[in-house]
Amino acid sequence: MSSGKAIRFRNTLAFRLTLWYAAIFALSSILAFFFFYVLVTSVIREQTDRELLDRAAKFSTLLSVEGIDAVKSVAVVESRAGGVKKTFIRLLYLNGRVFSSSNMSYWRNIGVDREAIRQLLKDSTPVFATVSIPERRHKVRICYGFIGTDIIVQVGQSMELSGSFIEAFRKIFVATMAFLLLLAAAIGWFMARRALSGVEAVTKTAHLISQDALEQRVPVKPHGDEIDQLATTFNSMLDRIETLITGMKEMSDNIAHDLKSPITRIRGIAEITITTGTSLPEYESMAASIIEESDRLLGMINTMLVISRMEAGLGELNKQEMNLSLITREACELFHPIAEDKKIDVNCDLPPSLAFTGDVGKIQRMISNLLDNAIKYTPGGGRIALSLTGNKKGGITLSVKDSGIGIAQKDLPHIFERFYRCDQSRSEEGTGLGLSLARTIARAHGGDITAESTEGEGSTFTVTLNL
Repeated sequence: MSSGKAIRFRNTLAFRLTLWYAAIFALSSILAFFFFYVLVTSVIREQTDRELLDRAAKFSTLLSVEGIDAVKSVAVVESRAGGVKKTFIRLLYLNGRVFSSSNMSYWRNIGVDREAIRQLLKDSTPVFATVSIPERRHKVRICYGFIGTDIIVQVGQSMELSGSFIEAFRKIFVATMAFLLLLAAAIGWFMARRALSGVEAVTKTAHLISQDALEQRVPVKPHGDEIDQLATTFNSMLDRIETLITGMKEMSDNIAHDLKSPITRIRGIAEITITTGTSLPEYESMAASIIEESDRLLGMINTMLVISRMEAGLGELNKQEMNLSLITREACELFHPIAEDKKIDVNCDLPPSLAFTGDVGKIQRMISNLLDNAIKYTPGGGRIALSLTGNKKGGITLSVKDSGIGIAQKDLPHIFERFYRCDQSRSEEGTGLGLSLARTIARAHGGDITAESTEGEGSTFTVTLNL
């Protein structure tokens, strides 16, 4: 592995997680071994101390029953029976002077601990000591205790057996720890890679998307864990981004298409007037036509900007308390003369008062767009019914129903898209932004607009607003 790859490998999250896992496992194992080691050595030491106390008690009983000579004899016999290199026994006066002992040739380096004698004389309880002998592998456990009023016994026992056990325990622990550490690292690496597989899938998908594969999505497993939640959220974000980019592309195409006609007309009017115009009224007519087309263009651009900003969540609403019934009634009165000119009957069924909190200007524009759309596509002699009610869910429902030309079923799912115009509407003036703006305003207020229509019979647009 090259140095660059090694550095990248060490910087991966999987490597760091594996390292942490192995380190925590090793530390936990060492602590467990330490406590177990302390427990084992404590148990072994306590067992050795009990054996030494039992011997001292035996000598004490023997002294009281048979006398000191019997004690000396038994001490020698027991020392030989246990092994000269395993145990030794000394009998001491209170001043610490030895007056009898077993074979001490192997234990000649062990003397009498004066401090232990003083402590024994002070507390009258057995005193234990662990002694290391130079050039000997194993330590010696020694007990000082009274066996008579003026006789002290010093009983010593080699800790060879316990030392060998502990040494074997250490070797086994080291070998086991080495194996378990490797196993822990392997398991940690496997778990880290498995846990981070979802993150790798997100990274891979993001890389593909950066190469213009916007349709790619992260595979979501049915586990429902945090990685799956991340993948689901990431996919939702991608859906939103794809929708926005698709909308921007469509809007750009539509803008290019819809701006082409008025700009062409402006250029045509100017070119014809310049080449054929001979009088001031002709130039004034050209200027008026250009201003009219420019206003139409500006209106279209401003409407597109409002829709884009509101859909992106950038258009702040100037919310205030309003009487929605009054706002709707004023809109009806505003369009009443236009409806009369087309001999269309407009019926407004409104409650006296209905409170709502929202942006007054945008709500007025939404209602106006719906009424304008209804009047535009309703032939003379038709009817428009507008109603406003509070619904059971604590919201408000605004309905605009007309008896107009209706909408074909193939066009119905697309009528709220920007610049979309049905075949029947292409002969009418308009930009194809009115319904899109109305739905954007409704959604900005926590509501929505739905449409139902039968071709040749009319349409019904229903606005739901949340209080």
